Amino acid sequence: MRAYRQIGSVLALLAACGAVRAGDLTVYSALESDEIAIYLAAAKKALPDVDVHVLRLSSGDLAARLLAESAEPRNDVIWGMAVTDMLDPRIAALLTPVHGSNIDRMTASFRGSDARWFAPTGYLAALCVNREALAERGLPMPRTWRDLTSPMYRGQIAMPDPASSGTGYMLISSLSDAGRNAEGMRLVTDIARNVGQETLSGSAPCKLARIGEFPIGISFAFSAMQSIRQGYPVTMVIPSDGAGYELEGSALMKSTAHVADAQRFLDWTASPAAAALYRGFKEIVATPGSEPTDEQLRQGLPVHLVATLPARDFATAARERAALITRFKQLTR
Repeated sequence: MRAYRQIGSVLALLAACGAVRAGDLTVYSALESDEIAIYLAAAKKALPDVDVHVLRLSSGDLAARLLAESAEPRNDVIWGMAVTDMLDPRIAALLTPVHGSNIDRMTASFRGSDARWFAPTGYLAALCVNREALAERGLPMPRTWRDLTSPMYRGQIAMPDPASSGTGYMLISSLSDAGRNAEGMRLVTDIARNVGQETLSGSAPCKLARIGEFPIGISFAFSAMQSIRQGYPVTMVIPSDGAGYELEGSALMKSTAHVADAQRFLDWTASPAAAALYRGFKEIVATPGSEPTDEQLRQGLPVHLVATLPARDFATAARERAALITRFKQLTR
């Protein structure tokens, strides 16, 4: 049985030198390394005749690499990349439609209308609220995004910078409909004026909140649930007045020479078996029939989360990314 191997930057050298053999797959992924190891162990059992080489990068770095290699792509598959990055027209042009029994069963809102991407997973904006720090400052528990605009929270919030963090961009883009909703744009800029620290990553605000440096961190739900699991005095709040979320898209490269194996692997990533593993890391699991675990429900994840997510125009969010970030920065100076 062939072994699955997760490797780093040496992957590009292997591909350039022809060391990646016929039948092997080169996969670029923005999923976390600890996730990838668990998923690939299961994929190994399901697809014993396929070797998968994974290069893990942040979604922004992955986009930059794809663009840098666009004249001569070195990967067969993209796995778990922010859809708003994947739908950059320059990257979308590198993709080709992909189908499979599991992929084609997914709800239409989690697949591209042109079949060039699908998203079995995603992440949801959430507040990490340190109950002890909140009590020390005499502040009430926030329940909505609008609550965070109150002067009482000035300087008490940590938020990811949308220029460096996919979570940060997801927040301002989804709540403002990529800047097209004037009320939503006022909401995100009013929240930003109360922010005491902007962070480079989406998980950092939750880490600051759980140690009490800030009572409130704007982050994503898994980071909050992880903090609760580790025993920090954190409450996860899913604001009731708007769902900020991003999907993690996967796709087949137009240039791949390994179409059949790549399609098999991608279809496995949309399978119920993969969905059962995603539940250990993901708040949004789009595979039909997948429901939050009992632990996730106790931690505050809505039971019918996937069915109630509002529609997002990911193509517009991708196209307007640079302009929206510039506008946001100008409005919050």
